[in-house]
Amino acid sequence: MRTTALSEARTPAPRSSRAIAIWLLVCCAMIFVMVVLGGVTRLTHSGLSMVEWRPLLSWLPPLSDAAWEQAFSKYRAFPEYQKLTYGMTLADFKSIYWLEYAHRLWGRSIGIVFLAPFLYFLAAGRISKRLRPHLAAMFVLGGVQGVLGWYMVKSGLIDRPDVSQYRLTAHLGAAFFIYGYIFWVALGVLSLPAASQGPAALRRSSKLLVGLVFVTVLSGGVVAGLDAGFTYNTFPLMGGRLVPEGLFAETPSYLNFFENVATVQFVHRVLAILTLLCVLLFWLAARKVGLPRDARLPVDALLGLAALQVALGISTLLLVVPVPLAAAHQAGALLLFTAAVWAAHALRRTAPTGTPPETAPATESPSR
Repeated sequence: MRTTALSEARTPAPRSSRAIAIWLLVCCAMIFVMVVLGGVTRLTHSGLSMVEWRPLLSWLPPLSDAAWEQAFSKYRAFPEYQKLTYGMTLADFKSIYWLEYAHRLWGRSIGIVFLAPFLYFLAAGRISKRLRPHLAAMFVLGGVQGVLGWYMVKSGLIDRPDVSQYRLTAHLGAAFFIYGYIFWVALGVLSLPAASQGPAALRRSSKLLVGLVFVTVLSGGVVAGLDAGFTYNTFPLMGGRLVPEGLFAETPSYLNFFENVATVQFVHRVLAILTLLCVLLFWLAARKVGLPRDARLPVDALLGLAALQVALGISTLLLVVPVPLAAAHQAGALLLFTAAVWAAHALRRTAPTGTPPETAPATESPSR
């Protein structure tokens, strides 16, 4: 069956499906806040203030002077106090404790906001069989992310007052992956796909861009884990050179990409500029195709956010990582990733203007 109306190929989802999509998008918004809050927690050295992990029991903060003294006493037994914050007052401790407490409490809240509607929709029979395993996988991934977060914190409670860059990057990457997974499924539930899915080359390029943005984010995680942003605070030169000295000072060579501050920062710079250039080329190619408005919007947003993110990154570096700007840079990374996933999804389900798509049967399949 053929039709020339592009709007018919993007038929709005039924009311029940829209409710599910809105619920998933709310979860995405909460994860977004969680990522930014996690960044602030790391930047203020608050993440190691809570030295225990009791996910089912520690919902309440210290409620008495004695409880606060006990929590502070536990903190003083670990490397961060002994090597970094020695002599801090109880008032100072409370300021970092509240940030980490809010971070953990928000994570638990995401679990509740996800699980309660999931059980309701499941009991009401409003979730299709194809969607159920995806939603179950999201819940499991959320639990794994909580465990991974504690695994990361533990690395900073041993001998040095900082978490492992490997575990930090894994925790950050998992957050982006879960966010992207939920966002993609929500987009699939919101509307029906066209049978003709847009130019193949552009569609492939959009998926590669998602991967490139994700790899750049992981690179940023290594930068954060090594505090590499506090060195080489000039741009575009590093130590007076475009390519800094000592890029391969570590042995074996592959360790330089994870443990050499100069290499880690240089790689992140290269990936950031490469991402911006690739997005620009992608945007120029998309302009020639004549995409419908719902596909043009994420493509345009992708270019604007890529430029903004590079500007935020350079500013953060030049100003030696002020907390508000660094947090904005982390938020910008997730916004850029959102636009990349949105563009890939839009191109997957749309056709160029003037190409009549075939109508598709109604479905809630998240694979769209």
